[in-house]
Amino acid sequence: VLTGKYDEGIPAGTRAALPSMGWLVKSELTEDKIERARELAPIAEELGCSRAQLAIAWAARLPHVSTVITGASRPAQVEENLAALDVIPKLTDDVLARIDAAVAE
Repeated sequence: VLTGKYDEGIPAGTRAALPSMGWLVKSELTEDKIERARELAPIAEELGCSRAQLAIAWAARLPHVSTVITGASRPAQVEENLAALDVIPKLTDDVLARIDAAVAE
């Protein structure tokens, strides 16, 4: 959801399109959650990163997080995930407040 992959629905060929994942789609791919994730797009754009990089950087910057586990099926995804390290210094208090406001329930 955070990457924007599901902004326009469930793409064919993705795990979420599998019938066995219906329970996950029902609980996690709600319009509310997708809309809140969409609100991160302008923040990511201003920082010059993808929404996935923003999410990884947000998690990695937490003092009690020692490891961020990511998934990748292609080498390009690994490279994109690692580029999140360059985003961490850009997460100022103001940016973090905007992120919190965007995803607040």
